[in-house]
Amino acid sequence: MASKIEDIKLDIDELNSLLLQAKRQKVKDMLALEVRRLQTELTKIMEANKNEENKNSKPAVPAVSDSKCYEVKLTNYAWDQSDKFIKLYVTLKNVQSLSKEAVACNFSERSIDLRVMGLENRNYQLPISNLCEDIDPSKSYIKVKTDMIVVFLSKKASKNWTHVTGIEKRIKESKNAPPSSDNADPEAGLMNIMKKMYQEGDDEMKRTIAKAWTESQEKKTASLDNFPSI
Repeated sequence: MASKIEDIKLDIDELNSLLLQAKRQKVKDMLALEVRRLQTELTKIMEANKNEENKNSKPAVPAVSDSKCYEVKLTNYAWDQSDKFIKLYVTLKNVQSLSKEAVACNFSERSIDLRVMGLENRNYQLPISNLCEDIDPSKSYIKVKTDMIVVFLSKKASKNWTHVTGIEKRIKESKNAPPSSDNADPEAGLMNIMKKMYQEGDDEMKRTIAKAWTESQEKKTASLDNFPSI
């Protein structure tokens, strides 16, 4: 059984190496799917071994059945930057207890896909598409700390990022853009831009636009509440 575990770990390591080299999205998806399958198989085998050890040491304890893992999509993270890296901070309690193979991140020039497998019966995913600027996938990496994962995105160009994603940057620029004429309605122009990006965007972009729009409306409502009554 131990040799099978080692074989699966080696397979996962090699697949992750191939993921970093893959160029076509379909190939990346196929490799990522196989990595997740092997990670799930590895978790089940390790749990079965643990249950077997417990049964041998304490015969009175009944066998524990495999637990189903639930898929959880992450949307919240903090970030900062240095001259060379964008750093994303993802909080996950007890993530340091997982094996090295259970935490992986796929990088491309404009996107990342962070996956955490089998953490307290949950599989976590943080996909971020349409990054604000290009990154170098070969120099990007992750580091697992106590209750946290830090994702290091290697900047292709050493310059300051105003936002993590391109959609956030475009929304901000649209808000700050001067009207095209004296009679132009800047709110209407922004609405049209956001509507177009929403229709053309993927799920991640749509969530970002919805979040930005909600925050904008909340600020507008707060301003009206603070306006003195006549």
